[in-house]
Amino acid sequence: MVKSFRRVAAIVLAGAAALCLAGCGGGDQAKKYIIATDTTFAPFEFEKDGQRVGIDMDLIAAIAEDQGFEYEMQVLGFDAAVQALEGDQVDAVIAGCSITDKRKLKFDFSDPYYDSKVAMGVKADNTTVNSYEDLRGKTVAVKKGTEGANFAEKIKEQYDFTTKSFDDSAFMYEDVKTGNSIACFEDFPVLAYGVQQNNGLKIVGEQQQGSSYGFAVNKGKNAELLEMFNKGLANLKANGKYQEIVDKYTK
Repeated sequence: MVKSFRRVAAIVLAGAAALCLAGCGGGDQAKKYIIATDTTFAPFEFEKDGQRVGIDMDLIAAIAEDQGFEYEMQVLGFDAAVQALEGDQVDAVIAGCSITDKRKLKFDFSDPYYDSKVAMGVKADNTTVNSYEDLRGKTVAVKKGTEGANFAEKIKEQYDFTTKSFDDSAFMYEDVKTGNSIACFEDFPVLAYGVQQNNGLKIVGEQQQGSSYGFAVNKGKNAELLEMFNKGLANLKANGKYQEIVDKYTK
C-alpha cells in the first residue's frame, strides 16, 4: 500500500514537473505575432491572383524568415489596423505607415524602410488641371492616413479647395474618374503603380517630399519584435534582398 502510494505520488509529481516545464519553458518557443495591414495600397499591399502581395508583404515575410519568428497577418484596412494596434488587439502594423511626430506619441517605429513622396493625380483626359492653382473652388479626393492626405490638408486653405476622404484608394480614384473630385493627392509610389496598371488617371505637377514608412508597435511594447525587424531589414539591405523586393513592384 505504501509502495503503491509512493508510485502514484511519483507519477503525479512527474506530471506536475512536466506541466511546469511546458508552461515555464514557453520562452524557448517562438512567439507568434499578430500583424495588421491595409487592404488596398498597391504596391505595398494588395491582392493578386487571390494572394496578398506587395512590398510590405514580401518584406515582412523575408524579415521573419531572416530573424526566425512567426506571424499571422490580419487584413483590416489602414484606419482599422491602427485602431487595432492602439487597442492592443494586434502586436504591430505594416501598412505604408508614415513616421510622423504625432504618431510617435503613441507608437514606436522601426528604422525607415521606404521614403515616400506625394503626387497629384487627375483623370487621364483632363487638360484643365496642371498645378495647385487649378484646384481653386474644387473638391480633391484623399485617402485617410496617407501622406497625400496630410499634404492636401496643409495646402487646401492656400489654394482654396476642399477635401473628400476615402478609406480605399480604388474608391478615391473612381471618384476622380467620375468627376465628383477634380483631383487626388496620393503617396507617389501608390499613384504611380495605379497609373501603370491603367487606373484611368495621370500624374500632373511636381512631386512633393513626404515622410518615411515604418513598422509600428505600441509605445513601450514588443521591443523584441521591433529589434528583430530592424536587424532583418539591415540584413536584407546588405544582401540585396530588400532592393530586389522594391524593384519587383516599382519597375
